[in-house]
Amino acid sequence: MSRIVRVWLPSAIALAGLVLLVAGDDAMRGAGVVLIGSSLMVVLANLFLRLGLSSERDREHEESARDYFARHGRWPDE
Repeated sequence: MSRIVRVWLPSAIALAGLVLLVAGDDAMRGAGVVLIGSSLMVVLANLFLRLGLSSERDREHEESARDYFARHGRWPDE
């Protein structure tokens, strides 16, 4: 499911925008530009969500290392 949202959804939106840019009149070209911009927004939103989740994993890793240090008096990788 995540691959559909990360890859296929923005690709389909951008493709529809390109079709409108090439084959449309002035109003349709404007809609094509909006669709391409929307596909870029979907990509950026997905990127920010993935970065946020990886940051959360890093925090959990650091917290478990600190707990280990508190119990054993040394860092886990020493």
